[in-house]
Amino acid sequence: MSPTIFSMTGFARVEGVHGTRSWTWELKSVNGRGLELRSRMPQGFDSLEPLLRKSLQGVLKRGSVNANLALRSDAAEQHYQVNETALNTAIEAVETVRSRIKCDLPQAETILALRGVMEIADAVESEDERKALMTSLLNSFSEAVEALAASRAAEGRAMAEVLTAQFDEIERLCTAAAKSAAAAPEALRSKISAQLSDLLTGAELPEERLAQEAALLAVKADVREELDRLSSHIAAGRVHLKSKEPVGRQLDFLTQELNREANTLCSKASDMTLKRIGLDLKKVIDQLREQVQNIE
Repeated sequence: MSPTIFSMTGFARVEGVHGTRSWTWELKSVNGRGLELRSRMPQGFDSLEPLLRKSLQGVLKRGSVNANLALRSDAAEQHYQVNETALNTAIEAVETVRSRIKCDLPQAETILALRGVMEIADAVESEDERKALMTSLLNSFSEAVEALAASRAAEGRAMAEVLTAQFDEIERLCTAAAKSAAAAPEALRSKISAQLSDLLTGAELPEERLAQEAALLAVKADVREELDRLSSHIAAGRVHLKSKEPVGRQLDFLTQELNREANTLCSKASDMTLKRIGLDLKKVIDQLREQVQNIE
């Protein structure tokens, strides 16, 4: 079964036409803890946002999505009008500021240049025509969401190859650690026993006591449990990569557990060979976690 993970990073651009209106939807998504939509639309179309959010939730599960709608009128002549509500708001803001600080009155063209004060007169005259336009815009947005999902899937496939290679490298390092002489209990006991004998040269220490001390230190330096848990986490990670459900959070938690075991292995390593393997493990796990942050 091939990996089916999805990235949270993607981009989509879809164009549409309805009557004398044409538009462009641009959607861009980045990683996020949950699913969040931030939309930027022309004045008078804000009522679409709840429907856009519902459409998005039907396809994506996680990510911060920015949606921008650029709406154009293809009518032969465009008529501009003053938005009275926006104008009054701007004038009140100016009066509030002038009541607190001494400043000159702004020029009329400055007020008219504010976003939303001057707008193109709505070419849609009837309510039915406006509803039809809204429906077309919503359908076009749904197309953009599907295109965004396809973009995220394509990036997810590329990421899956990287993640698979990283899990392979972690497994290779675990195998090397297991084969290390420092990881073998017998070798540990022999090494520690020899070190204790050197330290206690000339002193009388019963052979039984020497064996007990060597065995105790060997147990403390035994990394077989850490290697077993690392192997278990690697197997779980590969299962997650083949899941059809969003697994970003699960993989993020898994990288934390992998890092915990690698830290313990480094702290228990009794020679530099095993410690270097542990440090290489930590490096690859950090790289894995960076990739996982972008998975849905």
